[in-house]
Amino acid sequence: MTSAAKVRHAVGRIRWYVRELTGESAYDHYVAHTRACDPTAQPMTRRAFERERMDAREADPREGFRCC
Repeated sequence: MTSAAKVRHAVGRIRWYVRELTGESAYDHYVAHTRACDPTAQPMTRRAFERERMDAREADPREGFRCC
């Protein structure tokens, strides 16, 4: 493996870690799960998914977004 390939591999692993840590990959996981469970099901759009996700997080005080 060349040094450029090693750098690309390391950058890819860091990108994966950051996406998992920040929750950016949650939609990708949702789509994969939806297709695995029912291939004919139409997954929500990314916008609808994020809206539902934020509504659920704001409604649950244990998530830490709201104090009241």
